[in-house]
Amino acid sequence: MTTNPTAEPLKLHIGGEAPKEGWKILNVQALPHVDYLGSATDLSVIPDGSCSHVYGSHIYEHLAYSGELGVALKEAYRVLRPGGVIMVAVPDLEVLCRLFLRPELDLEQRFFVMRMIYGGQTNAWDYHKVGFNAEILGAFLYDTGFVDVMRVPSFGLFEDTSNTAFEGVPISLNVQASKPG
Repeated sequence: MTTNPTAEPLKLHIGGEAPKEGWKILNVQALPHVDYLGSATDLSVIPDGSCSHVYGSHIYEHLAYSGELGVALKEAYRVLRPGGVIMVAVPDLEVLCRLFLRPELDLEQRFFVMRMIYGGQTNAWDYHKVGFNAEILGAFLYDTGFVDVMRVPSFGLFEDTSNTAFEGVPISLNVQASKPG
């Protein structure tokens, strides 16, 4: 499915919940404000090249690195217009490992860090299947065809887990990349 190149491009928030003007939400759960029901691995409801931006905060770690992750990134690539930008936030495994090893943490704090590594496991979707540092996430993005992969401190778009800190330490790896123009 292709789209009209002169049509207003979509800004797609995968896994979002809160509405924001100019953005459409795709989520696996039928929540209020969700525009499309579906998964990051199947964006077939979105036409090829119809998005200027794809944003996913703390969703890609829920996908198996042996198949689902590559499919999801290819889907994001497909729906982006040439020059479009993907913005990915995932737990930073390096930061979380350093936090977990801090001797001053008590059991409750260490358990909380462990949950950030493996997922909160509060529902069927809240399990992590892959861990990322900048090198691993960058490799997946480059392998998909994205260019100009770079880490950013914040996207400044949504009040979500991309801004999470533990004991004053940001735990999110925030990366943006582009589809070649």
